[in-house]
This record gives sequence, C-alpha cells and structure tokens, in this order.
Amino acid sequence: MEDVVAARLAELSASWNKAKGEVFRQAISHIRMPLCISDPTQTDNPIVFANDAFCDLTGYSMEEVIGRNCRFLQGPGTTRDSIERLREVLISEELATVEIVNYRKDGSEFINALQLGPISDPDGNLLFYFGSQFDVSSQRRKEKEAAALRSRELLHRLRNIVNVMAVVIKMTSRDYPGSEALRDVITGRLLALGKAHFDTIGEDGSRESLALSQIAETILHAYAPMAGTQVVLNGPVVVLPESRVTPLTLILHELATNAVKYGALSAPQGHVDLSWHLDCGVLNLAWQENGGPAVTVPKREGGSGIIRTIVGAMGGTIVFDWKADGLRVDVQMSVGEHV
Repeated sequence: MEDVVAARLAELSASWNKAKGEVFRQAISHIRMPLCISDPTQTDNPIVFANDAFCDLTGYSMEEVIGRNCRFLQGPGTTRDSIERLREVLISEELATVEIVNYRKDGSEFINALQLGPISDPDGNLLFYFGSQFDVSSQRRKEKEAAALRSRELLHRLRNIVNVMAVVIKMTSRDYPGSEALRDVITGRLLALGKAHFDTIGEDGSRESLALSQIAETILHAYAPMAGTQVVLNGPVVVLPESRVTPLTLILHELATNAVKYGALSAPQGHVDLSWHLDCGVLNLAWQENGGPAVTVPKREGGSGIIRTIVGAMGGTIVFDWKADGLRVDVQMSVGEHV
C-alpha cells in the first residue's frame, strides 16, 4: 500500500512540476521585455528559448534564433571591450548588465543594455544562462546631444575669455612703454594654452582626443614655418589625464618658441624630432633639434627656467643638452596608466 501511495505522490509531483514548467514557459513567452535563454552544456552555448519580444526587437524569427550563439547580433560597431566583459560575466557566472552594440536583421544598430546571469539547479550546477535586452539607443543619443550642447557652450565661453584676456594684456601694455616684448610673450603663452585645449577637446565633450600626439601636432605645426616637413613625431598612443595637458602644452610651447627664435625652426633645413614612450606610467619625452644654427648655452634662463619649474612641480626630471649641432631635451614625468 505504501508503495502505491509513494508512486501516486511521485506521479502527482511530476505532473505538478510539468504544469509549473508550462506556466513558467508561457509567462516568459508573453513578457514584454525581450528575453532569451542559452544552454552552456551544449557546444557553443546556443539559444534554446527566446520570447516574442526578443524576435520583435531583433527582427529575427524564432526559427532563425534557436540554436545560434548570441554573437550573431554583433557587428562592426561592437567593441572588443564589451565582448570581453560579456566573456568575464559568463566565466564568473555573475549577474551583470553590459552595454553592447547589437544589430537587427535589417542591419540597423542599437545599443543593448544586456542583463545576463546564470540559472542553476538546487545543487548549484549551471543549467542555463538568461539574457534580457533593453534598447537604450534613444536614451544614450539624448545624453550625447545634451553633453555636446554643454561642451559647445563651455568652449564658446572659454574662447571669449582667452580673447578678452589677450586684448586686456595688449591694451594694458600701452601704458607701460618698453613692455612690448613681455606683452608678446605672455599673450603667446596664453593663446598657445587656449589653442591646445580647444583643439584637443571635441565639441561633443569627448576626452579621447586628449592625446599627446595631437597636442604636439597642434603646438609644433603652429610654430614650424613649413609645418609637418619640419616636425617628426614618433611614439605610441598616450592619452593624457587632464592634469597633464596644461603642463605639457606649456613645455612644448616654450621649446617651440625657442626653436623658432634661436634653434632648428629658425632655419629652412632645420627640423625637430619629438619622440616618447610610456614605461609603467612614466612618460619619457625626447626633444631633438637638427639642421639649425650652431647652439650656444644661454646666459640666462627664460623659457628653460619655466620648463624646469613646471616639470619639478610634477615630480619629474628634465635634462637640457646644449649640443652645438642641436639642442636635446629629455623629460620624465608621471602620467599614470593612461594609454
């Protein structure tokens, strides 16, 4: 009798579990949020379930989705960083949200705020992964447009401030006879700083343009009479923290000014080689002049004194080598791990 009761209870339990499974299947099938489930126990972790909302979002039919790995939604705009982050989440079996660029069947792009996580049995064994999709393209576009508007307004105001300061310096110098040289030096430094910042900060607020190569090109091409033909830049991509943009701009401005007045850039055949490399967060910058007039050690410190002060304030080192055939300057300073 006990065996019969046990068998009946097992039958009822199985029936109930099956009913619960069907209820669950119908519930997630009709939920409005796009959702898919993949099976990591199968080769290449294929999708084994997707609801109608997923198909509506991606434009693919159920038959085109089932059995494929989710990577079929990736495309040209999908970044390596987002793919690596997805891989980390899957390996660690954590619950996380990753923004990734995906593509619909018609080729249109959307930014997917993908939430994914593991589904395990009572013993903690991994059974499935679930992924819920949310199209945040419109939200991100509005945020980008708002940031671009703020950046344009800020850059406009900053340009006005720099221009007004330059005019004030010029007008003030009229009251002090013999101050024209000082006026020109101060104005030159001010405009160089402004140009470096304005030209290296995009109107959309992007910081990716704060690269050493772009700052160097902006400054040096402005001083070299024949622009690119007199300047050689050589070094890896180094994206600078904001705290280093102003100091490096002033350093390059002073070196370029000196080269135009007394060094390589004062001669048609002269040129400047600027090279750099990054070693454990320390920037090694080498300035080498060639083809200019014979170099003599200056009797007083002007721009070189300013450069020494700037580098020293950042805990860096600088060495001036006034070789007869061309000035060489070696600078070392910490810029962090910005690469």
